[in-house]
Amino acid sequence: MNSRVFITGSAGFIGYHLSQLLLSRGCSVAGYDGMTDYYDVGLKQRRHAMLLENNNFSCTEAMLEDAASLEAAVESFSPDIIVHLAAQAGVRYSLENPRAYIDANVVGTLNVMEVARKAKAGHLLMASTSSVYGANTQMPFNEQQKTDTPLTIYAATKKANEAMGHAYAHIHALPVTMFRFFTVYGPWGRPDMALFKFTKAILEGQPVDIYNNGQMWRDFTYVDDLVRGIAGLMEAVPGRQDPPIDGDSLSPAGPFRIVNIGNSQKVLLTDFIDAIEAEIGIPAKRNFMPMQTGDVPATWADTSLLQKLTGYRPQTDFRTGVARFVQWYREYYDC
Repeated sequence: MNSRVFITGSAGFIGYHLSQLLLSRGCSVAGYDGMTDYYDVGLKQRRHAMLLENNNFSCTEAMLEDAASLEAAVESFSPDIIVHLAAQAGVRYSLENPRAYIDANVVGTLNVMEVARKAKAGHLLMASTSSVYGANTQMPFNEQQKTDTPLTIYAATKKANEAMGHAYAHIHALPVTMFRFFTVYGPWGRPDMALFKFTKAILEGQPVDIYNNGQMWRDFTYVDDLVRGIAGLMEAVPGRQDPPIDGDSLSPAGPFRIVNIGNSQKVLLTDFIDAIEAEIGIPAKRNFMPMQTGDVPATWADTSLLQKLTGYRPQTDFRTGVARFVQWYREYYDC
């Protein structure tokens, strides 16, 4: 690959890993990140610093809502592909500060789509989430299911992004791929994510909050698997597949597609905690709690479309992924 790829959220957890992967494959990458203080800015700065060790990486620090800065960064780089990962993340935080999600995830995404249109990008890929499946109970979730029952503002903004992306694909013939993530974890993760919080609590002898009394299942997806899936989808440009693919989510109204990226296995949360305990060598102090507002008891991805489009299927076992994270955490925090 020798593509020029513009990535929003490049100092974020997923953006950092995707940038590293693309740089290793010979791409030129321009990052764009607002360095917001939703979590430790030092962690974001460290990720960017490591990326800047590669001469094929450059970055701009500015907010998505700053349309002029975003347009200038894209125009100066002239990307072939734009990958939009930047967002206000966190399901639970959306209950406390919903306006931040509208500003970043709706207004910011509109700005990204506008610059992609103006730059005549060959492919715009944008992050969605398994949270859009909301109150759906038929699993594994597949891209053909309706997603009309979001349970949080976060999920609603991502559903809005999908609808906005479809409209731009139809109106402007802009190829758009939306990918739905399923519980991503791994080294350099966000401090508000479950694995990070559980590891920190166990090492510090603090209780671990376990919601729905432990009856929670998640399709834990290792970050390296996720970014390989994204990289594969970069070349699966909507509207250029022939013959048609069985089960494709390709829109009949424009070059638009939605694709799940998950591990295709649901894991009981307490089994996940068992794996953390086994790697650390310390038992967790388990604080069982009721279900939180906006949460769902289970997620589970059907990733057959991803495999048909890219030939790739995520498959890192959660125990292996947990071990890699704990090793990184102990090295980074010297504990």
